[in-house]
Amino acid sequence: MTDTSISPDSAAAVAADDGPLVEDFIALLKPRVMSLVVFTGLAGLVLAPGHLHPVLACVALLCIAVGAGASGAINMWYDRDIDAGMARTRNRPIPGGRMEPGAALGFGVTLSVGSVAVMGLAVNWTAAALLALTIGFYVFVYTMWLKRRTPQNIVIGGAAGAFPPMIGWAAVTGDVSLMPGLLFAIIFLWTPPHFWALSLYKAGEYAAVNVPMLPVVAGRDATRRQIVLYSLILVPVTIVPWPLGHAGAVYGAAAVVLGAGFLYGAFRVWRERSDRAAKGLFAYSILYLFLLFALLMVDALTVGLWGAA
Repeated sequence: MTDTSISPDSAAAVAADDGPLVEDFIALLKPRVMSLVVFTGLAGLVLAPGHLHPVLACVALLCIAVGAGASGAINMWYDRDIDAGMARTRNRPIPGGRMEPGAALGFGVTLSVGSVAVMGLAVNWTAAALLALTIGFYVFVYTMWLKRRTPQNIVIGGAAGAFPPMIGWAAVTGDVSLMPGLLFAIIFLWTPPHFWALSLYKAGEYAAVNVPMLPVVAGRDATRRQIVLYSLILVPVTIVPWPLGHAGAVYGAAAVVLGAGFLYGAFRVWRERSDRAAKGLFAYSILYLFLLFALLMVDALTVGLWGAA
């Protein structure tokens, strides 16, 4: 029998003759991931003491967005073989045959260098250094080193997604302190239960492409235990800004209520052992992080308005 399979690189070379569309370059940026990165970066800007000119604040957010998109593009270039074997990613520009791998790599590298340079020249070099660290960590530590080698890929690699509020804070202050460290810790601890919930009902796809996600390597029950463990650590950390005086009682009460919902979802995953429970926690985790950071910003803006009155 003749082998009619086509490698991701071959498919891309065949279809890319017509040239990638604008939509394909946008897809390389992983817009949904980028939106959360920008939102948490905005939180860092809003919560930081001091003032940054609105134009420079917009430049800082744009650089964070472009840097995140650049990381996504390089990730898609490197992981094109994995993407081709998974249902949820096989239609991305490279495995879908609409873009050559080299074009994606060049796009990502150009945006990486440009975002860091503009951040440094227009805002400050502390924020630029943190942005460069974020891109480098996601590309070299998570994508190229951890993802294919260890089930702890999400735990350690989650640091890349936790840096944006620190970048936003540094854009205003030129340094980092306890509060951006807390924001980092919240996202860092949130990432494993968030992604492990996804991996529970996508375990077969990860196994098919030899990505050692925790359910594939340690089993589903071990993954459920880890989700509960990280959730039990995460929720108290989200409350810490309140007693330390970095957030008000409204945020504190909301963090308790939202955290109770997160713990309910985690224990439901453990108790029911169903894909439905895992999907429910995954969906709630996104809303959870969004609401926490939104409430922190509302709290900071409200206090600022009252203080100016």
